[in-house]
Amino acid sequence: MRVIVTITSFLLISIFTSAQKTTFSNANPQRPKLVVGIVVDQMRWDYLYRYAAIYSTNGFQRLINNGFTCENTFIPYTPTSTAPGHTCIYTGSVPAIHGIIGNTWYSRQLQREIYCTEDSSVTSVGSTSEAGQMSPDNLWPTTVTDELRLATNFHSKVVGIALKDRGAILPAGHAANAAYWFDNANGAFITSTYYMKDLPEWVKQFNNKKLPDQYLQQNWNTLYPINSYTNSTSDEKTYESNFASGGTTFPHMTANIQKDKYNVLRSTPYGNTMTMEMAKAAIEGEKLGQNANTDFLAVSFSSTDYIGHAFGPNSIEAEDTYLRLDKDLASFLNYLDEKIGKGQYTVFLSADHGAAHVPAFSQENKMHGGVVTEANIESSLNEMIENRFKIKKGVAHITNYQIYLSPAIPPADEAEVKKAVIKQLLTFPSIAEAIDLQDVSATTMTGNIKTMITNGYNQKLSGDIQYIFKPQYFEGSGKGTTHGLWNPYDSHIPLLWYGWGIKKGKTNRETYMTDISATVAALLHIQMPSGCIGKVIEEAIQ
Repeated sequence: MRVIVTITSFLLISIFTSAQKTTFSNANPQRPKLVVGIVVDQMRWDYLYRYAAIYSTNGFQRLINNGFTCENTFIPYTPTSTAPGHTCIYTGSVPAIHGIIGNTWYSRQLQREIYCTEDSSVTSVGSTSEAGQMSPDNLWPTTVTDELRLATNFHSKVVGIALKDRGAILPAGHAANAAYWFDNANGAFITSTYYMKDLPEWVKQFNNKKLPDQYLQQNWNTLYPINSYTNSTSDEKTYESNFASGGTTFPHMTANIQKDKYNVLRSTPYGNTMTMEMAKAAIEGEKLGQNANTDFLAVSFSSTDYIGHAFGPNSIEAEDTYLRLDKDLASFLNYLDEKIGKGQYTVFLSADHGAAHVPAFSQENKMHGGVVTEANIESSLNEMIENRFKIKKGVAHITNYQIYLSPAIPPADEAEVKKAVIKQLLTFPSIAEAIDLQDVSATTMTGNIKTMITNGYNQKLSGDIQYIFKPQYFEGSGKGTTHGLWNPYDSHIPLLWYGWGIKKGKTNRETYMTDISATVAALLHIQMPSGCIGKVIEEAIQ
C-alpha cells in the first residue's frame, strides 16, 4: 500500500510539474513595446475629412489609410467636456460611475465649485505656483493605464503629458509613474508631489530649452498663403474673440507680448508642437518602449481647444491649427518608427469632445443659433422663486447645464419648486427641455438623449434639474464657441487605431468612447478598468 501511495504521489507531482512548465511556457502574452494614446482636445469627427485634401500622407492620412477607423464613435453622456472625456476614454466608464462629472462641479457641502483634479494635500514640483496642487484623487475607478501597471506588477511605465493638468493626470491614472502639465507662471512643464519630490533631469533639461519663448518669437502666421484656406470663412469676423495681441486676423503677433505670455502660447498651434516635443523627450528620458514590459504614453493636444473656443470651427485659425497638427503628428509617427520600430507600437487617436458652430456664423448662413448666459438664467429663476415661494436665492449654483437648488428650500416645498423651475426654464426661447434629474425615467424625451443624461447623472455630485438647449444654442458671450451638449457636433468624435495588433479597415457601426479602454485591454490581454462598461471593438484588432 505504501508503494502504491508513493508511486501515485510521484505521478501527481510529475503531472503537476509538467502542467506548470506548460503554463509558464505560454504565460507571457504578446504585446507591443509601447502604447501611445492621443487625445485631440475639441476635435470634431468631420475635421478628418474637411481638410483631407491638404493633409500630408504621413499624419492623419497615415492612420486612416493604414490603420482602422471607427467612423461613428459617439460620447454616451452629457456634459461633453474635457475632464469627463479624457476620463471616459481611459476608464471606459461614464460620469455616473467614474465621478468626474465636469471640469468643475458644485459641492453642496463646501458651497463652492470643485475642480476635477484639485488636491490641496499635494504641492507643485518644478514651480512655486499653485498650478501643481493636482492629482487624480477625485477619480473613482481605475484606468486602463492603471490596469497595465497592475498586470505587469508595476514594471510597465505610464506617463501622461498635456498642456492642461486634467489632460495629463486623468489619462495617466492613479498608479502612473508621472504626469506633466504646463505652468503659465514659469513657462515650464511641472508635476506634483503626488508623483515625485523633484523633476527628473530630462524634464529639467527640456524646460531649460525655453521652447515657449522661441515659439512666441516666431509669431503666428498661416502655414500656407492665406488665400488657399478655402475650407474656412474670411479671416476677419466680428464674432471671433480677439487674440491677446489684438484683433482677430492674421498674422497674430506674439513676439512682443509680455503680459501672461505663456498663457497666450496655449492659444497657438505651437502649444501642440511643444507637447509633441515633450512626448519625444519622455520617450527618451524614461526609455519608454525600450524595456521588457509594455509602456504607455498618454498625450493630449490641448491647443486645439483654446483656439477652437476663441475662433470657432469655421475659422482660418482652426484650419491652420489642424494642418500644423497634421505635420506634428507625421513627425511623431516617423519618430516612433525610428525609436520604437515599425510595427512595434500601437497608437489610438480620439477626442474628448467636439464643438458647435459659432451661433453668429449659423445665423449669417440662415441657420438657427444663439446664446444665453448662466447669469440670466439664474436671475430669472431666483426672481420667480422669491416671488412665488418667498425664498431668497433659491438657486444655489448653476454649472454643467444643471441647477443646484438652495438647501433653504423646505423639503415639503421641493417638488413644487422643481416644477416651477422647470416651467420657468421652458420660457427661455433657447431651451428645448428641462427635467428633474431624480426622475429621468419618467420623462418623455428621446431615448438617446435620456440615456446620455442618465449616464452623466451622478447621484452624489450632480444637480437637481438639467436643461437642454435647442441645437446650435448654448451658454456664452456671443464671441467664439463652446461645447458640452448631446448634439452630434459635440458628441461625434474621431477614433483611429494604428500599429501593432491593429487591422487595416474601418467600421460604420456605432461605437462609443467607452469602448476604447475595453479594446486596449483586450489587445494587451489585461483586465478592463474597474468601472468599464464598454465593449471590445473586435473588428479593429487582430
